[in-house]
Amino acid sequence: MTDKSRSGASERAQALASSAPVTLEMVAKRAQVSPSTVSRILNRTATVSGPKKTAVEQAIAELGFVPNPVARGLAGGRTLSIGVVTQAIDSPFYGAALRGIEAKLNPAGYSPLFVSGQWHANTEARCIDMLRSRRVDGIIILMGRLPDQALKAWAKSLPLVVTGRDLQANNLYALNFNNFEGGRLATQHLVELGHRRIAFISGDPEHPDAAERLRGYRAALEQAHIAFRPEWVQQGEYQEQSGQVAVDRLLASGESFTAIFASNDQMAFGAGLGLYRRGVRVPQEMSLVGFDDLPSSLYTTPPLTTIHQPAYELGQVAAQAILELLGGRVPTMQLPAPRLIVRESSSRLS
Repeated sequence: MTDKSRSGASERAQALASSAPVTLEMVAKRAQVSPSTVSRILNRTATVSGPKKTAVEQAIAELGFVPNPVARGLAGGRTLSIGVVTQAIDSPFYGAALRGIEAKLNPAGYSPLFVSGQWHANTEARCIDMLRSRRVDGIIILMGRLPDQALKAWAKSLPLVVTGRDLQANNLYALNFNNFEGGRLATQHLVELGHRRIAFISGDPEHPDAAERLRGYRAALEQAHIAFRPEWVQQGEYQEQSGQVAVDRLLASGESFTAIFASNDQMAFGAGLGLYRRGVRVPQEMSLVGFDDLPSSLYTTPPLTTIHQPAYELGQVAAQAILELLGGRVPTMQLPAPRLIVRESSSRLS
C-alpha cells in the first residue's frame, strides 16, 4: 500500500469513526482539484480532462464518498425521483411492472416512489397531490380511473406517463395494450379447438381493459357465427376468489358450456380451483384460458393457456417514456402485440 493509499484509508476510517460524512470538499482536497470540478464530474455537466477525472474517481473510491442525490438533483432543479401510482402493490401483475420501472430508472439515477390508488379516482388524486408535494420530477400512472381531463391538467405542470388508455396531450405520453385483440385471440383459440359454448369471466366493466377484453370475446364469437349468451358471462374482480365465485355461479346456473375464458390469470386460478372442487377435470371436461401470462401460470395444474401481456416490459417502457419526456424528447415506444401462449389447460373438444 502506498503512502497516499494509507492516507486515504486513514481519512475514510476517521470519517466513519466520527460519523461525519465524507464531503465533496474532502474529495476535492484529496484529488487536488477544485470542488466545482468534482461537482462537474459528478453531474456530467462539462468535459473534464482525463487526469483530473481519474484523480477524482480515485479520491471517491479511497474516501468512500457517496454523492447526495437530493443535493445533486436540486442543483440541477430536480429531485431525481419519479412518482409511480399503481393500483395494488401486492398484485403479481403490478409487482412485475414495478420491478420493470425500478430496473429502468435506477441506472439513470432516478428513484421511484410507489403509491397505490386502489382503483379509486379520489385516492389516485390524493396520491398525485402527495407526490407533487414531494417535488417528484415526473409521474407514471399505471391504469387507474382518473378522468382524462384531470390527467391533461396535471401534465401542464410536470411530465406524465399513463398506461391503459389512449390519450394525447403536451407533456403526457400514453401507453395502451391491445386488450381487444388479446380477448379475441383467447376466444378464437377455444373456437378453433371446437368449442362453441364458451363462458367468460369478466373484470369490472368500469376498467377499460376489462371492457375491451369482453369486446374481443364477443367479436370472436360473432366471427365464428356463435350467438352471444349473456348468461354465459359472469363478472369478477380480477382476484382469485372472484374467479372461484364466478365458476360456482356458472355451474349452479345449469347452463351447458365446455370452455371458460377468464379475463385475467388470477381469476383463472380461482376458476380452476372451483372446477377442481366440483370434480370437473381440466382440460378433459373443461378447457380454461387466462390473460396476462403471470409467471405462476406456468406452474398451475395443468399449466395455464393464456394471453401474454408483458407486465415487466410495460414497466420498463413506461419508465423509458418518462425519461424521454424529462429529456425534452417525444417518446415513440409502444407495447408489443398480445400473444397466445398455449399450454395444457386447453384441449380440442372430443
